[in-house]
Amino acid sequence: MANVKGKVVLITGAARGIGAGLAERLAARGAKVALVGLEADEQRKVAERIGDSAKAWEADVTDWAALEKATAGVVEHFGGIDIVIANAGIATTGFVRSVDPAAFEKVIEVDLLGVWRTFRVTLPHVIERRGYLLAISSLAAITHAPGMANYAAAKAGVEAFCNSLRAEVAHLGVKVGVAHPTWIKTDLVDSADAHAVFGKLRAGMPGLLGKTYPLNVALDLIEAGVLKRARVIHVPKWVGVLKAFRSFLPPIVELGARTRVPAADKAALEDIKARGAREAAITGHGGRAAIH
Repeated sequence: MANVKGKVVLITGAARGIGAGLAERLAARGAKVALVGLEADEQRKVAERIGDSAKAWEADVTDWAALEKATAGVVEHFGGIDIVIANAGIATTGFVRSVDPAAFEKVIEVDLLGVWRTFRVTLPHVIERRGYLLAISSLAAITHAPGMANYAAAKAGVEAFCNSLRAEVAHLGVKVGVAHPTWIKTDLVDSADAHAVFGKLRAGMPGLLGKTYPLNVALDLIEAGVLKRARVIHVPKWVGVLKAFRSFLPPIVELGARTRVPAADKAALEDIKARGAREAAITGHGGRAAIH
């Protein structure tokens, strides 16, 4: 395994959950961590907990100018960038025919275009140090559940993007990884589970597909992957096995949806009527901060 001592690690979406946990763990291994994201106050709290080896920069990953300014600040403060973890992500709930359009599109902008923008802006510095880029995708890139069309599309796009990028930068000494976590106990998942309509739909997912794992499971595997500059990180490892059968998954999902989606579709329309499309779609603190 590689040693991250003295390495500069830039992590987006580090206010809580996986991003904050990785920042703390890598800093404990001697890394210097740059926390970049939209929730400035929460990121500063994380940086303060870590100490002098961490510093936070406010930037929206959908904003070119903000990302460029933050990246310049990181380079000026720490002297360069060795590793970038594109972790910033949001999710909404809703069916395509009724979901708030702006909320739907914001997920794709943050979760897919945010990765592209983060990597594009930081790549010159990572190339200089022959470093490592890691994007956080999802199990949703492999199995596509109803009510998650935008999230599944974005996360599948992240996987495809990383596969292309990996081949483009290998000759420059840069390695590219993609992580596929399943449901991990974070603010985002807790908020989705609490949703009046889609929480019930999620609760009906069978077996391992519906199981929520503790945050430490994700941190253990992703931290190990970063240390190895891994090409792919499956969280947990059975996600990698499921990948081998991905062509068979859509018909299975459709079969299961036949009995559950009709009632959920009706309930979603009632929820939108009661709360409004925007409010009915938003999940998690990050989503609320990103979707105005």
